[in-house]
Amino acid sequence: MHDAFWDHLKERLSATPPDFSCALELLKEIKENRLRSEIEEALDMDLLTQEAEHGALNVPHLSKYILNMMTLLCAPVRDEAVQKLENISDPVWLLRGIFQVLGLMKMDMVNYTIQSLQPQLQEHSIQYERAKFQDLLNKQPSLLDHTARWLTRAAAQLSAPPPSAPDAADAASSPCSSPGEAASSPEPLSPTLVLSQGFLNLLLWDPEDDEFPETLLTDRARLQELEAQLRQLTILASVLLVSSSFSGSVLFGSPQFVDKLKRVTRALLEEFKSRPEEEAVLTVSEQVAQEIHQSLKNMGLAALSSDNTASLIGQLQDVARKENCVRSVIDQRIHLFLKCCLVLGVQRSLLDLPGGLTLIEAELAELGQKFVSLTHHNQQVFGPYYTEILKSLLPPAQVLETEVASL
Repeated sequence: MHDAFWDHLKERLSATPPDFSCALELLKEIKENRLRSEIEEALDMDLLTQEAEHGALNVPHLSKYILNMMTLLCAPVRDEAVQKLENISDPVWLLRGIFQVLGLMKMDMVNYTIQSLQPQLQEHSIQYERAKFQDLLNKQPSLLDHTARWLTRAAAQLSAPPPSAPDAADAASSPCSSPGEAASSPEPLSPTLVLSQGFLNLLLWDPEDDEFPETLLTDRARLQELEAQLRQLTILASVLLVSSSFSGSVLFGSPQFVDKLKRVTRALLEEFKSRPEEEAVLTVSEQVAQEIHQSLKNMGLAALSSDNTASLIGQLQDVARKENCVRSVIDQRIHLFLKCCLVLGVQRSLLDLPGGLTLIEAELAELGQKFVSLTHHNQQVFGPYYTEILKSLLPPAQVLETEVASL
């Protein structure tokens, strides 16, 4: 076996191009064993105890060795902390600092271990959830009835001809070539599109509708949080769009001003989230008008007239109505962005944001990533069940063309 190992290593190194992975693993093992032996030799507790008893323990030399070894082993983020320890002359404070940094290094190792094990843990979680659901399905064969109706409704939405003036749900059901453009003709149905439409419908779910898909019941609370976040972003983008039409490009050309306006708006919406939306938007409109007035004044620009101020506040207050034209357009565009995140991915969808959404790009990226992560995990767990349901909804060729399990 030893000869076979070395022959295999020689063969790997003689390949074109050479494969050094095996040799690197061997060198890594040699290094770890050497370091372990070196540390055990330098920190021989029996020897150090004897030196201490005879008053011959060289604390500075020992500390310097420990600091050198910490520099060698610590993550780059801890380099600065170790360097600061080298300037401490008091042995007690030095030992205290060493133990503090060693504690941080220990946490770094724990985090690294968790990160390296994450793929295995995730795979175990997927298999566990699927097995538990299958146990329930064996006892209750009708457990997928709501899920089947949910996907059937999504397929029907995509098959229907698009209306001339779509609402948020209809806009979200249009095929996604990019968030900034609408498709002129419907694409053929595929498992990817049907599932994406189904997931998007969950963000528009009627709380009174009890036929929530069984495969997503455990994610319902998280989906409701995403829905609340989406609603807040819709109001935020609408407020920014209306405000920019009154204050011009001077104020909104300043990232600092836009960030401040976003912070103020989000803080007030968060503060009033337990109250009626109209009440929250009323407070937002008054505060935003005040911020614009003060910023124009600070920049030496002409302040808004009383008529313009009243008009601004009135238009901002009207954003509280879901039928408001600005809010309706923003709502459609955010839903289309999320649809594209599911089909194209978050980063690609951010490349072509439609007007009105560029000011909330960072917030949209966060929302899109959360939504994609949730739906991706759900597809990994329940993909086989979705595939079986979609076989009855789509032509066989289209189901085979895009396997749900490999989305």
